[in-house]
Amino acid sequence: AEEVIARTHERINVDLCGEIIKLEEGYVEVRLTTTPDMIADSVGLIHGGFVFGAADYAAMLAVNEKNVVLVASDCQFLSPVKYHDVVNVVAKVRHKEGRKRNVNVTAHVLDIKVFEGEFKTVVTERHILKLKLLEDE
Repeated sequence: AEEVIARTHERINVDLCGEIIKLEEGYVEVRLTTTPDMIADSVGLIHGGFVFGAADYAAMLAVNEKNVVLVASDCQFLSPVKYHDVVNVVAKVRHKEGRKRNVNVTAHVLDIKVFEGEFKTVVTERHILKLKLLEDE
């Protein structure tokens, strides 16, 4: 099988968003190893935003277009994540229509599903920060 390389989010902080374990066309596995920086309280609960961040990153990689952006998500946090947990995230492109890509993302700690989400992404012609979103009058 031809090796697929990441074409997007090349400067992401993998310590915060997870490392690529497996990347295929329309599919990725990302592993997020929890760190002390992610802890939200004295008991060691991991802030959900870090789980979401890893899921978002995985969704971007599953689409794997240079200029892909997240426009919406519908997600559920199913079980808490705590310090020392390793979160395994899987993202699959479910639906393509024009520039739109819908990506299903699930995350597990061991065999416990901790997160599930549907991510709506759009592939833009140019970088989102370089697009002229509002034309001059």
